[in-house]
Amino acid sequence: MLPDPSSSDLRRRRFRQIPVRTLVPNVITLLAICAGLTAIRLSIEGRNELALGAIVFAAILDGIDGRVARMIKGQSRFGAELDSLADFVNFGVAPALILYFWQLHDLNNVGWIAAMIFAISGGLRLARFNATMDDPNKPAFAANYFTGVPAPLGAICVLLPMYLVFIGGPQLPTPIIAIFTLAIAFLMVSRLPVFSGKMLGGKIAPDMVLPVVVLVVLFIAVLISYPWHLLTCGSLIYLLSLPIGWKSYRDHERRARAAEAAAQPSTSFGGDVPDFSTPAETASDDRPARLN
Repeated sequence: MLPDPSSSDLRRRRFRQIPVRTLVPNVITLLAICAGLTAIRLSIEGRNELALGAIVFAAILDGIDGRVARMIKGQSRFGAELDSLADFVNFGVAPALILYFWQLHDLNNVGWIAAMIFAISGGLRLARFNATMDDPNKPAFAANYFTGVPAPLGAICVLLPMYLVFIGGPQLPTPIIAIFTLAIAFLMVSRLPVFSGKMLGGKIAPDMVLPVVVLVVLFIAVLISYPWHLLTCGSLIYLLSLPIGWKSYRDHERRARAAEAAAQPSTSFGGDVPDFSTPAETASDDRPARLN
């Protein structure tokens, strides 16, 4: 017999109290969504510098909400889904619309198609990340790499033509901006291994605490004083570092295959023990070892 939906036990379970620590990361994520939506409005009004500032602010919030959730043990499935939605809005839709309202609209339908492809690529990149996050077949070293450029970094890099204008550099032709937008979209959905930043570790040696604090303060000061110069240099350095990440992943993969190949003979034949069996016996004894 099915329970009565109006029973007091079901009602209590449905409206049970939620710990405050699970709300804090979600509030940060909602603030990031507000920043992304505000960036779209500012770009429509032609206030592009403020629009880019809102995107950078959303990226900063995106970088801290997950760490705050892990720090206060406030992770939840709802928060993970909300974070993916926020990333699609902030780093897929918002940058695409900013570029379209800034320059891509000069190409009419071609510019709109480029903006749409970038936004869709951001959504596909996030969907693939969620689908493969718990893949048990990943090698151990793959945890230090992303597959494709992450959506936040893709959004920061795709706005590089605007940074160049704000620092007094040349304004690229609109077709070049469209091609650059499509190139970043391709990097987001590609299978390119990209450094995840987890290789740096989550702990700091005691003698390095003060230098790290000084570097963080210096970074914030430079970001406030020279935001477009810092974003330009950061975007260029990141794009130039992509081949290094690919080579590092291939080196790890090559070493893992070599270690696996070196371990197979010792597993199959028992190390350096000589084999005195006949060829027929060897074939029959070797079959189960290969299956294992």
